[in-house]
Amino acid sequence: MGQLAGKIAVVTGGSAGIGLATARRFVAEGARVFVTGRRPDALAAASAELGPAVTAVPGDAADPADLDRLRAAVAEHGRGLDVVFANAGGGEFAPLGGISLDQYDDVMTGNARGVLFTVQTLLPLLNPNASLILMSSIAGTAGMDGLSVYGAAKAAVRSFARTFAVELGDRGVRVNAISPGYILTKPDDPAATAYQEDGAASIPLRRVGQPEEVAAAALFLASSESSYVTGIELFVDGGRNQV
Repeated sequence: MGQLAGKIAVVTGGSAGIGLATARRFVAEGARVFVTGRRPDALAAASAELGPAVTAVPGDAADPADLDRLRAAVAEHGRGLDVVFANAGGGEFAPLGGISLDQYDDVMTGNARGVLFTVQTLLPLLNPNASLILMSSIAGTAGMDGLSVYGAAKAAVRSFARTFAVELGDRGVRVNAISPGYILTKPDDPAATAYQEDGAASIPLRRVGQPEEVAAAALFLASSESSYVTGIELFVDGGRNQV
């Protein structure tokens, strides 16, 4: 029997990269998974790969109307929610002196606002002792060239994890953040791969990580193996921010 047998989970941004790897792992461990994504083609491909244990719900995790549709889809299933992985987000390089208002709004909306309102919208469906996992980043604690806005958004996510853990603790709900480092999420993108590989020199393990390694950390936080773990930031970074 899998570690998530009989559990109901949501993975936002689950059509590619870390989100897809996590949805795949949750399904393998016995969960029923609702997966969201903004790109219909990628979401359809992910749903076809993951099989009948997955329900694909198209939408943007920062759009209130899309989040309401997600909540309705989960509620229709009638079994509440045991795991929420608020994974959707992203960013772009924007060095100080060249940051536009649109860039700022896009990054803050897609990351901090998206996580906050994903959790708030799904809150009424949470079962006792549910697990919330929020996607942060090493950029939230380490200064990284061109990532000031992205880093600030991810620092906000880390702060959410602390505060939500306190607010929801009386329900037995655990709230934790995952902070990946350099993870090879776009193997077909030469520029992205080069950026990741350039960062390997700063990593004690001297390699970039794989999405499946972050998924394994998410599984730990989703499962009863972490039953007395809440409010933490779990780094999956090969030691990048630890030494």
